[in-house]
Amino acid sequence: MFAPSKIEDVAEFVGDSDHVVHIGNGTKFPLDSPSPPNLSLSGLSGIVEYEPSEYTITALAGTPLKEINEALLEHNQYLPFDPPLVEAGATLGGTIACGLSGPGRIRYGGLRDFLIGVRFVDGNGHVLQGGGKVVKNAAGFDYPKFLCGSKGRLGVIVETTFKVFPRPMDSRTLLLSFKTLDEALNALIDVTLTTWDPDAIELDPINKQILLRLCGNTDALNARMPAIQKYFSKTASNIQLLIHAEEIWRGLNEYAWRPRNSTLVKIPTTPTAIPSMEAKLAHISEHRRYSMAGNLALITLSHSDKASTSDVELFGNLSLNADHVIGPTLANLLPHTALEAAIHDRIELTFDPHQKFHSVDPGQ
Repeated sequence: MFAPSKIEDVAEFVGDSDHVVHIGNGTKFPLDSPSPPNLSLSGLSGIVEYEPSEYTITALAGTPLKEINEALLEHNQYLPFDPPLVEAGATLGGTIACGLSGPGRIRYGGLRDFLIGVRFVDGNGHVLQGGGKVVKNAAGFDYPKFLCGSKGRLGVIVETTFKVFPRPMDSRTLLLSFKTLDEALNALIDVTLTTWDPDAIELDPINKQILLRLCGNTDALNARMPAIQKYFSKTASNIQLLIHAEEIWRGLNEYAWRPRNSTLVKIPTTPTAIPSMEAKLAHISEHRRYSMAGNLALITLSHSDKASTSDVELFGNLSLNADHVIGPTLANLLPHTALEAAIHDRIELTFDPHQKFHSVDPGQ
């Protein structure tokens, strides 16, 4: 496998190759991928430019998120969209290609809202650039957002620029337990209508629990929490105030609740749609959660008779846009209409006229 350390070498490799399957650190690589990777971006690593006073950071695509987080922490800054799989070794480029955001997206926006510049190699071996290295820029085509979730089918991301935020001074997490899922959903919806400005809201439908995170000044949080706890005292069967919940949130970001070797998919949804989804999904998934205040379903599928092809096709039958996140790929996971398929094909051919990245689902 070719593992270059320079952008020019990536461009030359793509230009000379007939087929390119690229990976970062392989944290999301499908275990049953039909095409083994031939290009590793793990050597294309390092922070290119970091301006704490400008709140921007530029790094090569193979840079581990952990390295980025450590550099930002030194200046009390962070990426508010909580990029997942940091401890697993996920890279910047892979996170962009898979379009992954964590629990913090509910307050500040997702990955695509913080990515302001990108350089990538297209199917012709040309290095293209979109966006820039400052927050207020309108240079070139909006490639950064276009590449989010592209799964490597449009090109090889080689350099990225993100805007960053000041890290919150403190945080508090409430673990709310309810007797029924309906009660939990009503509480979740109520939270989104308050003026609390929650930092993250996660729902565990199996245990009928909500994790609610609030951030801010320590004194302000201490003053607010009693009133918030009282708000739930009549509806929640149990309320726990967690001052130090970093491990819990880290586990969610690493998908620690996902069974080993299972496939994890994400599906956009709404809180009001969750009851009907639960009724249909309960028989094919024993492990699932709802992130972003109930606006994103995270569902695991095992590779037993329980997750048959007909079950996977259920997503399409329910008009659910399921997207593969991690683990072995499943056939018919992303059914497209003829119109959608035609649009996808035209976009891919624009960036990759020789189809070097065709049918690639890279592990990044």
